[in-house]
Amino acid sequence: MSLKLAAALCILVCAVSCATTDKKAKTPPETSFRQGEKLYAKKKYEAAQEKFRSVKDSNTSPLLKTVAELRIADALYKDENYIEAAAEYENFRKLHPKHPKAPYALYMLGMCNYQQVKKIDTDQAPLKSAVTYFESFLQEYPDSDLAGKVREKLADCRSKQAGYEVYVGRFYYRTDKYNSAITRLKNSLEKYPKATVNDEALFILGNAYLRTGEKTKAKESLDRLVKEYPRSQFADKAKKLLAKAS
Repeated sequence: MSLKLAAALCILVCAVSCATTDKKAKTPPETSFRQGEKLYAKKKYEAAQEKFRSVKDSNTSPLLKTVAELRIADALYKDENYIEAAAEYENFRKLHPKHPKAPYALYMLGMCNYQQVKKIDTDQAPLKSAVTYFESFLQEYPDSDLAGKVREKLADCRSKQAGYEVYVGRFYYRTDKYNSAITRLKNSLEKYPKATVNDEALFILGNAYLRTGEKTKAKESLDRLVKEYPRSQFADKAKKLLAKAS
């Protein structure tokens, strides 16, 4: 055997050996998905996400790839990467608008925004977006099993929005910007008539009217507070102010 032929055979054997090793080393998508689910159950969300992404990028069945897409979003959400998770849920909805899990993706899109607002003194834009998504959900899927949860979250969002308005109104009042406080609180009471913070809104509003010399409007606000919220912590204070104003 010539030296050149021997070298060629050697290269061929090595190539076949490497290809065989690569095939053996490559994890089947189904196995990767199961591994991802196990990692997810153990709350190892970043590692789970990597497994799900490998499934998504594989040549497996479209069905499994679709499930993996949603699980990537779920893993990101659980890992509190809400902005990235929202992008994945939105992408799922665009790619699979008729999928049975499309309502779930829309609900979770709302939740991703809802979770971004933890404090009252932070940017409230995500909360506004959450309201939009939850309202869209109820319009598109009113009979969904998730509709009850969505209504609860929507009510909570509106309560938080009202709380923010009272927070701002309180700030205006404390900084002697009484007209600004009046405008803010009046709008809040009209927009969120069932909010749990409306007793405080009426109390501050009544005080603001007193400060601007509008005693009739002040009495109306304080009277409403006493009648609608008799057990409020502000009720007794409102009664004392009414007594002084009369």
